[in-house]
Amino acid sequence: MEKTIEKLRKNGFEVTRFATGEAAAAYIGESLRGKTVGIGGSMTVRALNIYDRIKDDNTVFWHMVEPGDETMVKASSAQVYITSVNAISEEGFIINIDGRGNRVAGTLMRKEKVYLLVGKNKLAGPFEEAVERARQKAAPPNAKRLECRTPCVMDGKCHDCASPDRICNALVVLWRRPFWCESMEILLIDEELGF
Repeated sequence: MEKTIEKLRKNGFEVTRFATGEAAAAYIGESLRGKTVGIGGSMTVRALNIYDRIKDDNTVFWHMVEPGDETMVKASSAQVYITSVNAISEEGFIINIDGRGNRVAGTLMRKEKVYLLVGKNKLAGPFEEAVERARQKAAPPNAKRLECRTPCVMDGKCHDCASPDRICNALVVLWRRPFWCESMEILLIDEELGF
């Protein structure tokens, strides 16, 4: 884990390590006041109850609370964006797979701050293994959760399918912190969280 943290920092990402998800959630709750905040689809964010922690002091857009395309667009263009990742490679590269593109767009558009909440289970080996982790360990359970009609829902394995319900339509790799983002902070949590 320490080597990955070192590589992430060399790639321009801030990294703050937390023993628990509760501590990471409290950190975000204390950090945000008076901002527009977008939240991407994330079981980690949901498990840590981030929305309830920040909604009273900020204007928050999250499609898991208020469904619809308009909410997703507002979330992507907010001052601050919060989500998780599908994997982080040992080289310090961040890998995300998305179906609609709204979650990855939120990490790519100009922001004051991006928070990426990452459980230790998201740390992978080399780049190829991290991509494989995203496709095989993150995507199938997400497709099942969303009740998609995809082959991976049946057997838990990615088939690189052509289903209209496919949630693996965009792969985004952040090799380094994008120059437009004032701060991209990875909250690395010593617990297993999310898919």
